[in-house]
Amino acid sequence: MRVIALARGMRRDDRDDPFDDFFSEIERMMNDVMDDARSDVDAGAGPSDPASTDVHLDVYEEEDQLRVVADIPGVDREEIDLKCDGEVLTLDAAGDAREYHERVRLPARVDEHSASASYNNGILEVTFDTVGESANIDLS
Repeated sequence: MRVIALARGMRRDDRDDPFDDFFSEIERMMNDVMDDARSDVDAGAGPSDPASTDVHLDVYEEEDQLRVVADIPGVDREEIDLKCDGEVLTLDAAGDAREYHERVRLPARVDEHSASASYNNGILEVTFDTVGESANIDLS
């Protein structure tokens, strides 16, 4: 009799839902992720951390030139260091609140000695002349 009384006193929402465990686990995982994100921000990591700042970078191939455009706001022109070996462009820049370190494999071989660069309002633009394709060698 006691079981019947309990069954009559139960509301529809009190019954075992087959998805309860599933949704509880999802909620637990989401809380873990959010707790980790909060602790990273509290520890100084995250978007405001200089070491985690990513460079937004675009590379454009034009007829005989290659142009690299990078967003690196918050740095002085004097604090930008660029190096190129003809295949890889290395960018290092530092400001009061941010640091940028980026290595970009260029989609075409360039003449690193032809490079010209400009920096205006946080936008860096570097232009190179591309080097022609390698010469074909005939076997005789």
